Order: sequence, then structure tokens, then C-alpha cells
Amino acid sequence: MRTFALISVVGTVLIGAAFYTFGTVWAETGRVVLRDLDPATVALGAAVYEANCASCHGADLEGQADWRSPDEDGRLPAPPHDETGHTWHHDGDTLFQLTKYGVGALINDAEYASNMPVYEGILSDEEIVAVLSYIKSTWPEEIRAHHNELENRQ
Repeated sequence: MRTFALISVVGTVLIGAAFYTFGTVWAETGRVVLRDLDPATVALGAAVYEANCASCHGADLEGQADWRSPDEDGRLPAPPHDETGHTWHHDGDTLFQLTKYGVGALINDAEYASNMPVYEGILSDEEIVAVLSYIKSTWPEEIRAHHNELENRQ
């Protein structure tokens, strides 16, 4: 009887955690929701960014030099994620899809060559949202406000 009770409690906790995670990643609309004002999410995002993204996009989100011009292999260098880049021109769902599935999947071109890794199976959805939330948290207020307006139009 104790085993059954323990399994029931653990099962309930796991189901609750799944609903919490799903609910915090996607709004009622089914879109990704960035949580740039949530300190715990931003802290997780900073750690995940440092471990997985900073080697290309820079410790200060500055990107690589000449990021708009293809390099010798024809691929674009890593863009900045600070206010000088174009990250904030894209809604959270687009950024999530790009990070999880890659540029080729986003533009429906399996042949598209990119140095950007596909993070599906490497980072959880929650970690991807945390990284994007961290990035957004670093933008100046006027850019964050612009991004919020973009999000609200979706």
C-alpha cells in the first residue's frame, strides 16, 4: 500500500511539473513566451548561454566580426545578440524555432549550410527559452519595449 501511495505522489508531482514547464514556455496561444523579467529564468539562461553559445556569439553577446558577410566557407559568422544585432527583430517563437531546429528548418531549406548547431536533443525547451530570456534581459529598455510590441502582434 505504501508503494502505491509513493508512486501516486511521485506521478502527481511529475505531471504537475510537466504542466508547469509547458505552461511557462508557451502561453495560451501556443507561442513561446520569453521570461526576461524572471530572475531565476534569466540566471539559468545566462549559465546555459555561457556553456553553449558564448564561444561563437561572444561572452558579451557581441557576435563575430563581419557577421553580415559570408566567410571563406560561404557561411555567415555568428551575429550579435545585443542591441547592435537583429535578434530583437524576431519574435520569441521564431527565435525558439531557429535555436531548436536550425536555420534550414526555419526557412524550409534542408541544404542551407550554417555553423549554428541544432539544439534539439541537446538543450531542453526550458533551457532554450531561458537563454532567449537572458538575451532579451540584456537589451536596453526601448528595444525590449519594441520586442514586447512585436510579441503582442503575433
